[in-house]
Amino acid sequence: MKVRVKFAKEGVMKFIGHLDIMRYFQKAVKRAGLDASFSEGFSPHMIMSFAAPLGVGITSTGEYFDLELKSASSSKEMVKALNDTMANGMRVLSIRQVEEGKAGKAMSLVAAADYLVTFRDGKAPKGDWKQRLAEFLKQPEIKIVKKTKKNEKEVDIRPFIYAMRLEGDSIFMQLAAGSVKNTKPELVMEAFAAYRGHAYDSGDFTIHRCEIYADTGSEDAMHLVSLEDLGDEIE
Repeated sequence: MKVRVKFAKEGVMKFIGHLDIMRYFQKAVKRAGLDASFSEGFSPHMIMSFAAPLGVGITSTGEYFDLELKSASSSKEMVKALNDTMANGMRVLSIRQVEEGKAGKAMSLVAAADYLVTFRDGKAPKGDWKQRLAEFLKQPEIKIVKKTKKNEKEVDIRPFIYAMRLEGDSIFMQLAAGSVKNTKPELVMEAFAAYRGHAYDSGDFTIHRCEIYADTGSEDAMHLVSLEDLGDEIE
């Protein structure tokens, strides 16, 4: 049986990297007494895969990993068992049974993600930046220089910004995610700063990831569904 675990990563836990988060949950699953499946061979490991690992310094209430179980109790009981082992800043939000096989893997399903960008005290841009947000999105192209370990190239990220709007004094973004079209909110904020003619400083704001989505639509039209909603509660 495969289950999908949704969890929140907040507070000081935002400074913990992906590999440490993975090891943390491997130990938490054991402490909680969940009947996890392990790979075969000389070095067996827990069969677990994470969807779109989060960067260091970013909080979230929409993180996921898939876990293979040999047997399971109810979703409610497993959530409680895991939360009883959690450190401050980590919370398990739901556990749902999901489709078996490669097509159901959380990592391969990721198509989009929601973010909330909030300026730190005293770091909000000067002037009419809120009014200029709509103008920024009306551009037919939004080009940035995307850097990788091997090179850097100019890309147009406008097609990958699915939504961007004000929510109070924060900026909500829904961006393309996954291995091919992955667009980071930092890149969008850098492009917005350049559009306004201001220097970019990533220390001026915080980023919170709210949700991760799969695309269950067709080539002609997207239909985004949260990874959580692709599973069923275990009674």
